[in-house]
Amino acid sequence: MRKSRETVNMSESEQYSRNTLMDFIDYRPLDIEICDVTLRDGEQTPGVVFSKEQKLAVASELDSMGIEVIEAGFPVVSADEKEIVKEIANQGFNSRICCLSRAVKGDVDAALECDVDIVSIFIAMSDMHLKYKYHRSLEDMLGCAKEAIEYATDHGLKVRFAAEDASRTPIDRLKKAFKEVETEYKVQYVSLADTVGILNPTTTHYLVSEIFKSVNTSICIHCHDDLGMATANTLAAAEAGAKQLHTTVNAIGERAGNASLEEVLVALRVQYGIERYDTTRLNALSRMVSEYSGITPSVNKAVVGQNAFTHESGIHVAAILEEPRTYELFLPEMVGGKRNLVVGKHTGKKALKGIINSIGFCLERDELCALIEKVKVCTEEKHKSISRDQLEKLITQVRQEKKASGSEKEKFSI
Repeated sequence: MRKSRETVNMSESEQYSRNTLMDFIDYRPLDIEICDVTLRDGEQTPGVVFSKEQKLAVASELDSMGIEVIEAGFPVVSADEKEIVKEIANQGFNSRICCLSRAVKGDVDAALECDVDIVSIFIAMSDMHLKYKYHRSLEDMLGCAKEAIEYATDHGLKVRFAAEDASRTPIDRLKKAFKEVETEYKVQYVSLADTVGILNPTTTHYLVSEIFKSVNTSICIHCHDDLGMATANTLAAAEAGAKQLHTTVNAIGERAGNASLEEVLVALRVQYGIERYDTTRLNALSRMVSEYSGITPSVNKAVVGQNAFTHESGIHVAAILEEPRTYELFLPEMVGGKRNLVVGKHTGKKALKGIINSIGFCLERDELCALIEKVKVCTEEKHKSISRDQLEKLITQVRQEKKASGSEKEKFSI
């Protein structure tokens, strides 16, 4: 059974600002599901190898969040990989379990032995890959794909037929191949992979729209982030009719990685009002995958980065103390994060007063003025912000100096 969803003490509408400009945009209502590929494509990140226990832990979290499909691995890679995929498939998750397969009967056999729900059979149909990777004709590769698909469907597997390097493949070629496998074998999905991240949102929308007009089966989009547009391209694909959106936690993956799970889920909520995923688990899942992969997200990474809810500017902090959404699109609680108000050279008196009050201190006006001078000197000398411990030490210094000054005045008056 799925774990009960953890909720925050606020209504959905109070957690984020909705993009109301979407009301003026004409787009097809989204009918989507998420297929997270962290355990397969994410593990293809150079230097990353997940243990069985780690894969099971990540899969459990994805299932608890409400992710519909988990791509657990590539069983034919090794005996250990096959064992792990099979164990994930037999956990009783609500998520359906998928695995990758080349257009080879032996790969499909490995998928069958793993008890997965879906097998993703892939080939590339671009001239580049046919010439330099396969050294075979399009007809040969399509023949292999059809044989593998027929074998899988005959054995009761649901099939996703994936076109690697689809973004550099002639559209008419994709349409013809997808229509053939849909008509002949009733595949459940056809998948478009932007393998080298060449697409932008406009061309993604065009590509998916063209395929959407040609097939009746569900379309998947698999975006890489070589130009930093994987999340935007994934959302553009959804608007054009793609149903299954592929993601990885922390956007890990080959080269520059894949579309980010955390970015896609929050964008689906803010832009389109899709609130069925438990986003409160995102920060914990991010930390888990960071620990297991050895890859820490950049400090300014959207949603889960260290600075995602960190504020220093005095004007910003003063406003946030009154209403956090003045400078936060969504509240940290919505994604399991925490706000961090930082004291630095840009901190003003009002903001500083709010920060010290929030940590349990109350200073008089002269003490506050003295403190802010110490803060500015300290930050400019060290070229970095001040931690809470350092701030408390400065507050103690200000109070001691005031007390000493008072003692001196008392001596002088006597």
